[in-house]
Amino acid sequence: MDVILRVDSIVKQYQKKLVLKNISFELSFSEILGIIGPNGAGKSTLLYILLGIVTPTSGKVWYFNQELFKNRSKVLSQVSFASHYLSLPYSLTVWENLKVFAYLYGIKKPEKRIEEVLEIFKLKDKKKVLTRTLSSGEMMKLNLARAFLNKPKILLLDEPTAGLDPEYLRYLRELLKNYTQQNKLSIILTSHQLGELERIINRVLLIKEGETLVYGKIEEIFKIFQVNSLEELYFKFFSLELKNEKQF
Repeated sequence: MDVILRVDSIVKQYQKKLVLKNISFELSFSEILGIIGPNGAGKSTLLYILLGIVTPTSGKVWYFNQELFKNRSKVLSQVSFASHYLSLPYSLTVWENLKVFAYLYGIKKPEKRIEEVLEIFKLKDKKKVLTRTLSSGEMMKLNLARAFLNKPKILLLDEPTAGLDPEYLRYLRELLKNYTQQNKLSIILTSHQLGELERIINRVLLIKEGETLVYGKIEEIFKIFQVNSLEELYFKFFSLELKNEKQF
C-alpha cells in the first residue's frame, strides 16, 4: 500500500521537559490509525505537530512524499482537522459557519458542497440555527462537517465521538469506515472510548509519557499481546489509570 504520511523520529522538548520521544509511524491510503494513551501522554502535541502548528525539536513529517515544514501550505490544503475542543463562531448560523470555511478553503460551488456535508452529517434541519444554541454533540457534528468541506486526503480527529448519542455514534462509525474506502481518505484519531475506536481503526499507536509502547496493525497487535480488545491492551500497560477513569 502507498504510504501517504510518514512520521520519522519526532522529538518535542519544552525547556527541560521531553514531551515526545522518537515517535515514528506510517499511514497508507484508506487506513485509520487510532492513537491512545492516558492524559498527558503527548497525543495532542503529536496532532499539533502533524498540523504544522507546533514545530518538533527534531525529526520530520512527510505528507505525500513532501516534507511538511518545507511545503506547509501545499500539504495542509489536503489535510483537515476536527476536535471536540474546537470552537466555531457562536454568532453565526450553522450555514454561515460552513460558508465562511468554504470560502477560506477556496471551494468551487460552495453552496452545493455545504448542502452535501449537511446531508452527510444530518444537520440539514439545523442550518439556520445559531451555533451558540447547539448542543455539544451538534457542535461536534458541525466540526466534522466543516472538516469534510474540502474533501481532504488526510483527516485528523481529536475525540470526535465526544457528546454524540449511541445511535449517531454507530452512524458515524459506519460513515467513516465506508468513506475511507470509497474516497481513499486516511484518518488519524484520538479517543478515550476504546470500544468505539476498536470498531473503526486498522492500526493502533499506544503512547505513554511521549514514548511509543505499541504500534502496528490492530489484529497483529492483539495476537502479539494475546488480548481480544483495545481495553485489554490498555489494561496491560495502564491498569491503574484505567481503573481510576472508570470510577468517574
